[in-house]
Amino acid sequence: MGRGEQPGPTGDATRNAPVPQGRASRFLHLGRAVGEMAAGAAAEGLTRLARGERPALADLMLTPANAQRLAGRLSQMRGAVMKVGQLMSMDGHGVLPPHFAELLGGLRDRAHHMPATQLAEVLEREYGADWHRRFRRFSFAPIAAASIGQVHRAETHDGQLLALKIQYPGVRASIDSDVANLALLARTPGLVPAALDPTAMLARVREQLHLETDYRAEARHASEYRRRLGDDPVLTVPAVFEEHCTAHIIATAFAPGVAVDQLTRPGVPQVQRDHVAAALSRLSIHEFFRMRLVQTDPNFGNYLYDAGTGRVALVDFGATEAVSDSRVEQLRELGRALRDADLERLTAAAQAAGFIAAEDPPTQTRGVIAMMLTAGEPLQQRGPYDFGATDLFARTFAQGRAQFFGEGYARTPPPDLLFLQRKFIGSFMLCTRLGARLDLNEVFGAEL
Repeated sequence: MGRGEQPGPTGDATRNAPVPQGRASRFLHLGRAVGEMAAGAAAEGLTRLARGERPALADLMLTPANAQRLAGRLSQMRGAVMKVGQLMSMDGHGVLPPHFAELLGGLRDRAHHMPATQLAEVLEREYGADWHRRFRRFSFAPIAAASIGQVHRAETHDGQLLALKIQYPGVRASIDSDVANLALLARTPGLVPAALDPTAMLARVREQLHLETDYRAEARHASEYRRRLGDDPVLTVPAVFEEHCTAHIIATAFAPGVAVDQLTRPGVPQVQRDHVAAALSRLSIHEFFRMRLVQTDPNFGNYLYDAGTGRVALVDFGATEAVSDSRVEQLRELGRALRDADLERLTAAAQAAGFIAAEDPPTQTRGVIAMMLTAGEPLQQRGPYDFGATDLFARTFAQGRAQFFGEGYARTPPPDLLFLQRKFIGSFMLCTRLGARLDLNEVFGAEL
């Protein structure tokens, strides 16, 4: 969760709600979400039938109104179910209708935040009854609120400005039951292909969420990432202040700035947008091929642009993963095949990495390879690729949706690849959002 994510006006009571705790309470919220979506689908179906249409069930479930219903419920629940909604908005960008992906993507920055009474209880539990004496100033108005926790600004007695990421109460304890509840949701007709078993993916999500709610581990990841990145003219990682960290609070130096997608505002020069997009694209390559430590959550709010210095602060290291040498070499070969649009080589590389398997239906194999070739278009072009003028994501959406709900779709890639893929997709999405012009062959440089 990035500190550039604004939860809306902090005085807006509609964005203020206690985090529901306990399996029964959370299941009730999720059950209401499913019921609301089913009712919405039924109403939409009757309307279309009256017009003489014969809509598919998937089209009835994935409507703008249902997206709004689901996003609202997940925003109130927070925790694992909201995190999966965020994952769907990224990884499902080529599968979900654009309105659905966009609304779920809004979960990055539209979470409800804890009321002051619940926040004070958390602070007292973590720091003790006299917690307020620890700081010269503490702002109860959050500067960001997302799935796992919310961020507050504080100032120490020696004048150090801090960002305190405070975990929602009960979130870690609810992960297993939330994921089990999501497995039930996945059976809702029209949401996923009937032949697809999401068990392995949900197990990987559960494991990842347990890691993301281990704030002591995240503090170590942030410090290690900062060390491996070293000095960079554009990118910076705020220092961790261990003395103010607990199992449920991470304290770092406060990083000023706004989420990088704010650079899309009128008046921001093209050269500035290109500069930031290039820096973050190079970072994705550098952390994978060189650092071998990848922050796999590419939410735009995790990159804060400071107009005063022109630098970008990198925040939130809960979803940080080490990458094995074998994975690096597999994806290096895949990248080379994509760059050269070599169908035979790409098929072999995709199978070696686990995106496809020899026993997959031929229709699925052909569909996956076709989507890869389409997604590799920026890498295949010599010279700058204009992400602002391309319809690349519209084309991959059409291919992905047909593939996902078509015949023969019965498996997903290995779970670790889903998170690595998410990072690279997120980098491309940022380039598109910024309308950047970027030479990806130059960005990849000698890595391919």
